[in-house]
Amino acid sequence: SLTVLQALEDGLKRADADPSVKAVMICGENGKFSAGADIRGFSSPTRRGSVLGPIISLIERSEKPVVAAIEGVALGGGLEVALGCHYRIAHVKARMGLPEVTIGLLPGAEGTQRLPRLIGVPAALDIITTGRHVPAAEALKLGLVDEVVEENTVEAAIRLANRV
Repeated sequence: SLTVLQALEDGLKRADADPSVKAVMICGENGKFSAGADIRGFSSPTRRGSVLGPIISLIERSEKPVVAAIEGVALGGGLEVALGCHYRIAHVKARMGLPEVTIGLLPGAEGTQRLPRLIGVPAALDIITTGRHVPAAEALKLGLVDEVVEENTVEAAIRLANRV
């Protein structure tokens, strides 16, 4: 939602401006990182406020390490947010993907550019063109995530942020 996008943008800007903040961790609520955009918003005649692409670029440009703590699903725009992060930790049961292609849409927040740079063109093309959900173990093998944990993902992400 636009509310979530605005909160993410505001939080990132505050963290970047605050010298006491050494790293940023992005997570979802209720055991889910993000299922992406609400498709009902695509038909809105006017879209005010933040859009996802520039927010992901803001994440990517942060001089402070940004860690994604992925639980549940990181799909569509949710995966694109995670791709903008410098590090990604996933719970063993997490799934990631760009399923919007299954309804005829292309990922719109530069996921089609970031994913191949991260995991290589052949693997990225498979994920981009099929819309399949990649389980955490496979995501680790592909290099999509840096670590897979069975424990609390947020705590693991904080430990990683402290290490880097």
